[in-house]
Amino acid sequence: GRALLVLLLSALVSLLGGLIFGYELGIISGALLQLQIDFHLSCFKQEILVSAVLIGALLASLVGGILIDRHGRRRAILVSNLVLLVGSLILTLARSFVGLVIGRMTVGFAISVSSMACCIYVSEMVAAHQRGLLVSLYEAGVTVGILLSYALNYIFADVDEGWRYMFGLAIAPTAMQFLSILFLPVNPVKLSSWDSDCHKGLIQLQNTGDREMAKREPYKEKHYSFLDLFRTRDNMRRRTLVGLGLVLFQQFTGQPNVLGYASKIFHSVGFQSNSSAILASVGLGAIKVVATLVAMAFADKAGRRVLLMAGCMVMAISVTTIGLTSRIAPLAVARDCEAATDPNTSHSLTLHPLMPISPQPAVSPIPPALGAVKSQAGTGFAAMRSLTKVFASIQSREDVPDSSLAQKRGLEGQSKKERVKSTGPPFSGAPWTENLVLNWITLLSMMAFVSAFSIGFGPMTWLVLSEIYPAGIRGRAFAFCNSFNWAANLLISLSFLDLIDAIGLSWMFLLYGLMGVIAVIFIYLFVPETKGQSLEEIDQQFSRKR
Repeated sequence: GRALLVLLLSALVSLLGGLIFGYELGIISGALLQLQIDFHLSCFKQEILVSAVLIGALLASLVGGILIDRHGRRRAILVSNLVLLVGSLILTLARSFVGLVIGRMTVGFAISVSSMACCIYVSEMVAAHQRGLLVSLYEAGVTVGILLSYALNYIFADVDEGWRYMFGLAIAPTAMQFLSILFLPVNPVKLSSWDSDCHKGLIQLQNTGDREMAKREPYKEKHYSFLDLFRTRDNMRRRTLVGLGLVLFQQFTGQPNVLGYASKIFHSVGFQSNSSAILASVGLGAIKVVATLVAMAFADKAGRRVLLMAGCMVMAISVTTIGLTSRIAPLAVARDCEAATDPNTSHSLTLHPLMPISPQPAVSPIPPALGAVKSQAGTGFAAMRSLTKVFASIQSREDVPDSSLAQKRGLEGQSKKERVKSTGPPFSGAPWTENLVLNWITLLSMMAFVSAFSIGFGPMTWLVLSEIYPAGIRGRAFAFCNSFNWAANLLISLSFLDLIDAIGLSWMFLLYGLMGVIAVIFIYLFVPETKGQSLEEIDQQFSRKR
């Protein structure tokens, strides 16, 4: 009974951690549509508000590893829950733009620490044959959280100050995770005796052979400095190569940007209305959830290497297909913030609205720097940018004469009416009809890309990172790789438009395909198989091999 309780609570902590992460990333798309009116936000201020999460998360990736290693995984999750509660309260009660920015930075810090601590904690709490399933559950939680945020964005779209409810509802899953982890033991690797009550609960999850071996040869935790990550001691340099390679290839295969074209592709195959586009975008999210569940089911059977290589190959093929079809049926790229009054306002990627714009400008407030704020959010957060456009367009066209909020927004929109030109889809009529078959191929390729990412790089990267490092430096190593993940994401997103200007859209997708092929080779040569092995066995395997 105790073993089952530990297992279920570990699963709940992993799922809720992912759900909170995905929800906080996704909810801003709908909240910004109201915030830009209520706080008179310029496009530049909107980008600052969204980037605040990135700033907080980057800070967390620099200092969070020390917190996780020195004070334990369980305590790090509890602290991140408390910080997240504070951040959510600041956002819910905010009366100024500065308050919103502080609140989002606080939330970004909390979800970044939580994401690292949850993966490490759960990987250490459960037996080897269950580790892949339960760590991958975090990624499933992320996708569910993003879908939940889409739904709440829609529900509160016409509620006066609905953004307060959107931000405030994050308190519920955070409180649930806080209470759940209170009933779990402290991090096992921090305990010296295998005879402690906590380890008895852990050992019951493992088979008798594992238990006997653990009693005969208790695992002795080694102490490492941060610089050991780059030294040959216990082959740490190779581990760092594996970790950095996975997080960098996860980004350089193009996942932050591929779904930036979701709205255009949906329009090209006949999703003419805004509601159809919402359903199609949510459908992509549902595909991601299903694919992540497949990854969970096979992570401990097929293995990490197999899923990583298979997913990477499908990603390379699908993104190459998109590149080839876009040469024949090109997709237009527009620059955002055209309605901004500040000439120094930065530009970011936008999608053409699916219907002509009426008084409310339908510009996406999500800058490319946050296009997929973190790869654990994966392609779902990139799709969020498409939904932001759709939500904005829908809100501008809905006729709600009795709604004070609608009247308020109508008045605010009047001042911008002269500055915003009515525009239609990037292509109209014949071009879409002529290339309908190619457009369907593009749509199916994008679905394959989402599925492949969610089976391979999405969950497996973080699973492998939580396994390959020794316990004494696992938190700092995970955080180090995580910081490169954020930095690479920022680089890929910011260079997106410049790359298109330099080499063209189709060649950019083909470049992503080439990176996918190189990633397969890298995984084959350097990433070991870790399924079914205890963390101690993985450590010994790395220490022996050169």
